[in-house]
Amino acid sequence: MTTLNRLAVDGGQTGTRLRLTDGTGTVLVEQELPGILTDRPILPQVAAYSTELAAVSGHRIDELALGLSGLTPAASRPEVLLAAVAPLGVRRVALAHDSVSGYLAANGLTTGAMLAVGTGVVILAASETSVAKVDGWGYLVGDVGSGFWIGRAGLEAAMRAFDGRGEPTVLEAAARDRFGALDELYMVIQGDERRVSVVASFCRTVIEAATAGDGVSLRIVSAAARELAHSAATALRRTGWEPGSATRVGAVGAPVTRSELMRSELAAGLTIEAPGALLEPPLGEPIDGVGALLDVPPTHALHGSILIASA
Repeated sequence: MTTLNRLAVDGGQTGTRLRLTDGTGTVLVEQELPGILTDRPILPQVAAYSTELAAVSGHRIDELALGLSGLTPAASRPEVLLAAVAPLGVRRVALAHDSVSGYLAANGLTTGAMLAVGTGVVILAASETSVAKVDGWGYLVGDVGSGFWIGRAGLEAAMRAFDGRGEPTVLEAAARDRFGALDELYMVIQGDERRVSVVASFCRTVIEAATAGDGVSLRIVSAAARELAHSAATALRRTGWEPGSATRVGAVGAPVTRSELMRSELAAGLTIEAPGALLEPPLGEPIDGVGALLDVPPTHALHGSILIASA
């Protein structure tokens, strides 16, 4: 009896993770590749990554599931993705915003809310009958509390300290160590085609400085956590949840999952913004949620947010 090989593609702005598993869930191949560039067509990039993996590994791909940040109408065409990867043997694809795959990674099919915090941020809440998404509007007008948001705030604090406009902070020296002369920092960042992920990468420095006791950094982290808690509460209320009712909040993404300080600040924020909501460890990693997209029952509230095409 043959089993189906399934390729899960977690496409983010900072990096793209691919995992090929067989029908038993055994991992056959796993790769980390550069992030998806959102200023150009997305699906051809995914098809190219998939083709490369198939060529290098020698494994066939029967199914492909894609969780994508910044899913636009132009990219919301599973039939286009299926046609692009059909030469690899793919017969079925599932395509969803990474808020949906993130939810499955954090909470499975349980009701509650999910925070996906990476370069960007998106919050998704699900009840038995409805789904509500909050933020995910990109670094220019949204993504509040995200890695980019924290990184940018940290760099702004560094430049304020450099100018003498702001409070002294270790972030000034950290930015200089990372980027060189601070009076040229803005040119270095603006000249990098991956400037968004470059700024977001400074998030880790801010969190580490906050953990070490830097007051400026701690205020940035606390503000980010409070914003995330507020967004989670907003999403929950839109699905019918009432404050005081117990519910699960799962968070995925390095800024939260790798920092005890960030988790503590987020839990404290939820106590204020969403009493009754408890921050719980995620059930899996984002890539696990992507792989589960093809298994969501048609009766589940999330199913309507998943685009599927079959040969």
